[in-house]
Amino acid sequence: MTTSLIRIAAALLLGPDGRTLLVRKRGTRAFMQPGGKIEAHEQPVQALARELEEELGLRIDPAQARHLGVFSAPAANEPGFTVQAEVFLLSIDAPVSPAAEIEEVCWIDPAGDSDLLLAPLTGEVILPFYRATCLATC
Repeated sequence: MTTSLIRIAAALLLGPDGRTLLVRKRGTRAFMQPGGKIEAHEQPVQALARELEEELGLRIDPAQARHLGVFSAPAANEPGFTVQAEVFLLSIDAPVSPAAEIEEVCWIDPAGDSDLLLAPLTGEVILPFYRATCLATC
């Protein structure tokens, strides 16, 4: 069985208090980093800027996005698919509001455990990476 790949750009958004923003798409249960699919004509950071504005009404300066790396995990909502994410770190101090397919937003402590159901990419890859490499240096 072959696994299909979904290329996305995702953000580890940090608020002024150090918490990170997670989103839950309409009709799903798992929380994840905001972001979305990279269109054929886009660079990953351009896709991220577009998705953040569409999903959260958040305008970012792409030059402020720090590329953390490319990470993969099973897709949370598409069985048989793997998500390959270009992940960017951004500090924000602006209000966000769920829009488009986003039903709910939640700020969590990225250094702690969460009672939320997390997407594999978030819970098994991005947050552990952040705890291991960024908490002391980012």
